[in-house]
Amino acid sequence: MISSLFKSLWSYRGFVLGNVKREFQSKYQNSLLGAVWNVLNPLSMIVVYTVIFSQVMHSRMPGVSNSFGYSIYLCSGILTWGLFAEVVGRGQNVFLEYANLLKKVSFPRLCLPVTIICNALLNFSIVFGLFTIFLIFSGNFPGFSYFALVPVLAVMMVFAIGLGITLGVLNVFFRDVGQFFGIVLQFWFWLTPIIYPAQILPAKVQHYLSFNPMFGVITAAQNILVKGIIPQYYQLLPAFIIGLLLCVIGLKLFRKHSGEMVDEL
Repeated sequence: MISSLFKSLWSYRGFVLGNVKREFQSKYQNSLLGAVWNVLNPLSMIVVYTVIFSQVMHSRMPGVSNSFGYSIYLCSGILTWGLFAEVVGRGQNVFLEYANLLKKVSFPRLCLPVTIICNALLNFSIVFGLFTIFLIFSGNFPGFSYFALVPVLAVMMVFAIGLGITLGVLNVFFRDVGQFFGIVLQFWFWLTPIIYPAQILPAKVQHYLSFNPMFGVITAAQNILVKGIIPQYYQLLPAFIIGLLLCVIGLKLFRKHSGEMVDEL
């Protein structure tokens, strides 16, 4: 099952890459600066966070003497969450978004979630690349521990893909799913220590954070980039296990209802 799935996706790799290129170009089609906006927008975000939170508000992280500590904490959390939210958010609407294409062209339907994932990773690589340059020039590059982000982001992507595909199939048949999860995602963001450090919360509340699959992922990314600490990977197990389960559930739902999906679009 899995091998045949990958073979069919590989045979349509040109279709996927063409969609990624077309979507990236259409995003800035009528813009004078074109793809430069893909650099200016995240660059402005990094500058604003750095100036406001480090220089104006003089925010400090507990146990971190670096004046840029809170800005790095904030950017690392927001950028990591942004990748997760983009994959899940677009994943839940992917079959609705490409409804016309699904009705007219015959191709493996899973090419569409793969397109979404590739676009999200492309956008993230540009933004995170700029953030990395900032870390290097500001003297805050964490060194070798920086590469510990790879397994952290890989686990997060498994979780995001599983959740996105599952929601995407359900959203075709029950349109309230997409609307409801948009609200859930907003609450989820604030219930994850991205803007605030977990240490400021009461001990009782900190205990409940362990039930949030994104807590371990976000905390690992922040510890790597702020403190240069290689994370304890067992903290990523909740997101990884739930992600694998959701991938299995999502693929089973997709295989079972792929024929009915076109009629519902």
